Amino acid sequence: MGPRGVVFPRHEDDVRAAVAAAAEYGLPVLPRGAATSLAGQTVGPGLVIDLSRHMNRIIELDPASRTALVEPGVVQDRLNRAAAPHGLMFGPDTSTSNRATLGGMIGNNSAGSGSVRHGMTIDHVRALDVVLSDATTARFEPVDEAERARRAGRATLEGRLYRELPEIVRANADAIADGFPRFWRRACGYRLDRLARTDTPFDLAKFVVGSEGTLVIATRALVDLVPKPRHTLFAVGHFTSVAGAIGATESALSLDPSAVELMDRTILELSRRKIEYASLGALLEGDPEALLFVAFTGDDEAELKDRLHRLTSLWRAEGHGYHTLLATTPEQRGALLKVRKAGLGLLMAAGEGTRRPLAFVEDTAVDPVHLAEYTARFKEILDAHGLSAGFYGHCSVGCLHIRPFLDLTDPGQIATMRTVAEEIKDLVTEYGGVNSSEHGDGLARSEFNREIFGDTLYEAMRQVKRVFDPDDRMNPGKIVDAPAMTDHLRDPALPPAPEFRTRLDFDVLGGMRGAADRCMNIGLCRKSGTGTMCPSYMATRNEEDATRGRAGALVKALSEPDPKKALGDERLHEVLDLCLMCKACKSECPLGVDMATLKAEALSHHHDLHGVPLRSRIFGSSRFLNRRGSATAPLANHQCRIAPRRRRRGPLLG
Repeated sequence: MGPRGVVFPRHEDDVRAAVAAAAEYGLPVLPRGAATSLAGQTVGPGLVIDLSRHMNRIIELDPASRTALVEPGVVQDRLNRAAAPHGLMFGPDTSTSNRATLGGMIGNNSAGSGSVRHGMTIDHVRALDVVLSDATTARFEPVDEAERARRAGRATLEGRLYRELPEIVRANADAIADGFPRFWRRACGYRLDRLARTDTPFDLAKFVVGSEGTLVIATRALVDLVPKPRHTLFAVGHFTSVAGAIGATESALSLDPSAVELMDRTILELSRRKIEYASLGALLEGDPEALLFVAFTGDDEAELKDRLHRLTSLWRAEGHGYHTLLATTPEQRGALLKVRKAGLGLLMAAGEGTRRPLAFVEDTAVDPVHLAEYTARFKEILDAHGLSAGFYGHCSVGCLHIRPFLDLTDPGQIATMRTVAEEIKDLVTEYGGVNSSEHGDGLARSEFNREIFGDTLYEAMRQVKRVFDPDDRMNPGKIVDAPAMTDHLRDPALPPAPEFRTRLDFDVLGGMRGAADRCMNIGLCRKSGTGTMCPSYMATRNEEDATRGRAGALVKALSEPDPKKALGDERLHEVLDLCLMCKACKSECPLGVDMATLKAEALSHHHDLHGVPLRSRIFGSSRFLNRRGSATAPLANHQCRIAPRRRRRGPLLG
């Protein structure tokens, strides 16, 4: 289920041209940012429109109105760095903030750890400039009835939206009132409940938030900023069980925290194995089965410390946990935040071969009041199917990220995955919760939307899709009219790795291909503001120059019938060429993908087929050549000063 092509637009006119060209050739279009979404939203056939590479300007930041006008490729952390001198930030705080783009967050309706205070992306979008499915443009913003009627009079696709969407809302008012899950933290379906509100203006900007690129392509966004607190302090409760940690959540919420986060023993053990996160271990007391991170933010540090001590006293009085760490120094907070944000990557690193922790039921949410009971019953379902999983996430909003370990190359495990997905969907419905609370529908969950919303509301959503996208070209197969979650699985589609002898020892299941296939597309190698990985991507902002892009190319090559020949392919050589072999990926990638070793092996086979280039021979002989050059310094230096010879050496030596 790969793309037919990729375009990197520089401005809105390029996006329009791409949409028009795709229509001419009968191709779907799929807009994407960093492609860090977890439910398959950015996977599909057709033309990928990568908005992250060039359309990444912060056009205007207005501290007075607390707004920012941005292009969709702006990374969340970069916007926060620009807003910080004004005491502002973007409210939703995702764990992928160092590579997640604002366009992707809008497409997904992202939330994050601070959503108990700041809500979701939908709550921070004021206006959007968009390209519609017929390659025309529109500006979506709140409008009163008179303006809506005026726009409805236009003989354009935009005019049709303003005419027909109110009719869909009116015709399905009862289903909209009764069919949406009651819990507020929702990232599923089309937000007809927002259009049905009578206390706010008609607002298509908020309506398309969370539509996963199936309705429009945003090219600019006017977003709200919120005050950035001066201080963040943590209380970290140590517990002998996950249930005990969840049970302490309600007490923590009584003190108005900005976040309450759970991390179980699985994540803790994995963090201890990585040098990058080892500093957390020195802060912990004993050997906890679970930690509960409670964050308090504000401008009055003394008041925040008082709340920390009140929480400690409250937990002690109620018998919650055996120790509470008060993290008040920057070093302590840094160690805690680093591990919390890396939870997903650390969990993924626990996979072996094709047995991986999979994201198909990891985004459900219920009212925190029911979270302890709900989680216990969730675990009972996993136990009944013999599955293990890591538990972490946002207790403050009833959302836990629970990823069962499965091997989808085993047909029986595929059937188990589907059964568990259906049982969890029914369980979360029983508690009045949502099947997806921040990671969206995508390919993993869209097929269940008819059951979740009911026939009437689901058909209304299908009408919405037809009004926006009559030819079904905008990222089809997501939210409505989706294939089964088991139809496009990657691991079963990979052919068995051919027998292949390597020079280096790849001590993982699957050999060299298994080492490359450790990459789980988390995209941490696309960060640009911190660390070293990946320097070539930081320079080019080209996906193929990131560790993730190179790993994918190697998996493809090593899946060919003759992998040795595939490793000699010149296109693969281009993909690997800019890798500096600095090994930053080995330490900074949570899965430890070692691209330097993989490139060294690949280069050896390329040289077997094409010979060792002169440039490599010269660099390999640098010690000998340096000694000779030193011995004949006057002559060697004279040769270097002759301009024609210098010009000839450049192309010759690369």
